[in-house]
Amino acid sequence: MTIKSKIKALGITFLLTLATVPVLGQDLLARQAPVDRRAKKLDSMEVKSFMERENIQTPAAQLYGDEWDNRYAHRQTELPDSFVINLRHFCMPTPSRVVTSNFGSRWGRQHKGLDIKVYIGDTIRAAFSGKVRVVRYEGGGYGNYIVIRHPNGLETIYGHLSKQLVSVNQVVRAGEPIGLGGNTGRSTGSHLHFETRLCGVALNPAIFFDFRNQDVTGDYYVFTRDRYERDSEVATRERGKVGSGGYTRDMIYGEVGHSDESAPADVREAMNAPERVYYKVQSGETLASIAKKVGVSVDTICRLNGFRKSQKVRAGMIIRYV
Repeated sequence: MTIKSKIKALGITFLLTLATVPVLGQDLLARQAPVDRRAKKLDSMEVKSFMERENIQTPAAQLYGDEWDNRYAHRQTELPDSFVINLRHFCMPTPSRVVTSNFGSRWGRQHKGLDIKVYIGDTIRAAFSGKVRVVRYEGGGYGNYIVIRHPNGLETIYGHLSKQLVSVNQVVRAGEPIGLGGNTGRSTGSHLHFETRLCGVALNPAIFFDFRNQDVTGDYYVFTRDRYERDSEVATRERGKVGSGGYTRDMIYGEVGHSDESAPADVREAMNAPERVYYKVQSGETLASIAKKVGVSVDTICRLNGFRKSQKVRAGMIIRYV
């Protein structure tokens, strides 16, 4: 074979090789496509399952979505027909046991919370872990007040404070000092005005909190529209006696308390699980800056999320810190 013939043969072989590469590539893509679809489907199923499990622990996400406004104390939206409110991992806002005014009609208008006797300068604490949504002053109403949104779906309001100790968007833990008792705004004497709201709708705090016994009424409360009014009346009657006096815990749990056995299986599972609190990573944040912001160690975040200390986080990631 001449040199010219050899060159021609090599050229033909090279061209045939080039022609087969796209075919092989297409075969590889064709074989890979079902795998990718299965992986995508599996990933979606796992994400959905994760969200369903975690919504029991952090139901605020399904109630409020991305809505987050620091300007208003409350804005009423549609209440769910029923909703499970986890009351575990709480802290009483104040050690005071004296209720000075109940939830309900008062002086021709609706009083949307409980008034608890405190003195100017007394420490007021966050009832549950959560994130501070509002820190403002309202001269004709709340005075110096704070609104905190909690993972269990509730928002708590603390009014008439002499001083606010937290800032907007700050993450707080249950029991963390957030303010000092006072007499600001529309107030005739030093006290804490304490509200509990769901979707902006005021619910009687006596349903959840027993100030006289410094405790919550149970591990959880199942809100339903058709029985809420009755529960509120019972709570006021049994826990809202103004001034001194007391009553037995049998009276408390007899009508409004909910036993573990009466809860659905998924709710019982959530009740028995440890508290879980999550944080959404913002642009430019690191594990160290997040740990400092939420008040835990980097080691704790790594342990709860299976991270290494060198883990890089990106905006939008959801990480657990409790």
